[in-house]
Amino acid sequence: MTVFRRDFLKLAGASLASTGAGMTPGAQAQTTPMPGAGTHAVVDVRAYGARGDGASIDTPAINKAIEAANAQGGGTVHFPGGTYACYSIHLKSNVVLYLDAGATILAATGSGYDQAEPNTPWENYQDYGHNHWHNSLIWGEGIHDVAILGPGLIWGKGLSRGTSEEPKAETPGNGNKAIALKNCHNVILRDFSILKGGHFGILATGVDNLTIDNLKIDTDRDGMDIDCCHNVRVSNCSVNSPWDDGICPKSSFALGYARATENLTITNCYVTGAYQLGTLLDGTFKSQPPDFKIAPTGRIKCGTESNGGFKNITISNCVFDGCRGFALESVDGALLEDITFTGVTMRNCTNTPLFLRLGSRMRGPAGVPVGSLKRIIISNLVSYNSASQFGGAGLILGIPSHPIEDIKIHDLYMDHRGGGTREMAARQVPEMEQGYPEPYRFGEIPAGGFFIRHVSNIEMENIEIAWSQPDARPVFYLDDVKGADFFRIKTPKPLTSPLFELRKVEDFSVRLSRNVNDTHLEKADQKTIPG
Repeated sequence: MTVFRRDFLKLAGASLASTGAGMTPGAQAQTTPMPGAGTHAVVDVRAYGARGDGASIDTPAINKAIEAANAQGGGTVHFPGGTYACYSIHLKSNVVLYLDAGATILAATGSGYDQAEPNTPWENYQDYGHNHWHNSLIWGEGIHDVAILGPGLIWGKGLSRGTSEEPKAETPGNGNKAIALKNCHNVILRDFSILKGGHFGILATGVDNLTIDNLKIDTDRDGMDIDCCHNVRVSNCSVNSPWDDGICPKSSFALGYARATENLTITNCYVTGAYQLGTLLDGTFKSQPPDFKIAPTGRIKCGTESNGGFKNITISNCVFDGCRGFALESVDGALLEDITFTGVTMRNCTNTPLFLRLGSRMRGPAGVPVGSLKRIIISNLVSYNSASQFGGAGLILGIPSHPIEDIKIHDLYMDHRGGGTREMAARQVPEMEQGYPEPYRFGEIPAGGFFIRHVSNIEMENIEIAWSQPDARPVFYLDDVKGADFFRIKTPKPLTSPLFELRKVEDFSVRLSRNVNDTHLEKADQKTIPG
């Protein structure tokens, strides 16, 4: 694959000469030797009848070209400049799709897509879109050593984005995903763009050794969902997804068993919901209109589907802009553990910048115990102008008898809009043990910084909380917390609100911090520590 990328431009010119740029439909395709790789076939889709005129349906020609490359032991299917209107394209093992600059794979309108395959009896354990792969513009199942490369565009113009009700009765033959992969390995997606990707720009379920690099996704639902996958690298991607999540690891029950998403890195990515659809790709970056009716989503989130768990995940050097904050969620019995989140900037978060939730929704087979959320490190984070009503800095919420464990948070600067009132400070936050895990569902939060409940062993160091308007709420609100160490905490001076509100807290200490003397408490059933 590396040889292919290095030599493709030279090779493509030779390929076009050998196939004939204007070949008539049905003409025999030629193969071009791959430098250093024997008889690697480079097949021009036009040699199999694809017109690329934006009106003719090119699916049969493209699928024939893919089958031909696969039959020869592998090869590259080349899309020269043009617009290829298609229904469902079938990926095959050992085949690369290469989209030239100026090449567009266009999702055609109408009901010509493959039928959504049945996935009983597992369909009720995750949202509808996670249960089906074949009703997509480009899909592959049980394949290996496959790639989609090149600077071209995948435009899901004719795809359905679904509804909030998850359309189980959606018209047969409709497509609702740009790219869907199930039970595959050794997959590379690199350099292309996706515009309006349907319910998912990319849905990868049970895909191992997956590389997603240098994509631009500008879409009307999820950018990419990485579900039950092992050994995944996501890097250098930009995602604008105002109506749903940007980069979303999940661990659903869609495969019929609980499989973790693990050994995942997400780095050097930009996620946002701040821009009108299409304006990230065309470079105009037009802001959402004032009457835009939702708080833009566009974030990185692990969950909500969380049957199999999340393990060994590193998220680093990413930018959140005009979207919801980072979320870690285990609500369906998953083990969520060994996660680092570091080197991140956030601006204009539409809810809390950090959301850690262990719940008991338990959408899955009966008898599964509540999961766990533990061994998390969050560091080197700056957040500016976040919404204040959801805690300003973070919500860390376990449930009774199931605490979140072993959390280290250090080197943060969290600046929010402030304005918290005494009425908000007095509010009791519902447990919502079985509820959908989303910050806004908990309502206004009685903390101007972090709200921490049902947690064991948390350490917070080198953290500054700031706000643009005065805030009457306690900065830190701890409820049912065992083992809490605060070191070098900085807050506005002078404070007009308590620094800490403690409820049922054991082994608490704060040291070398502004607005408060060094303090250690073995136990505090109800105590306020003023600033």
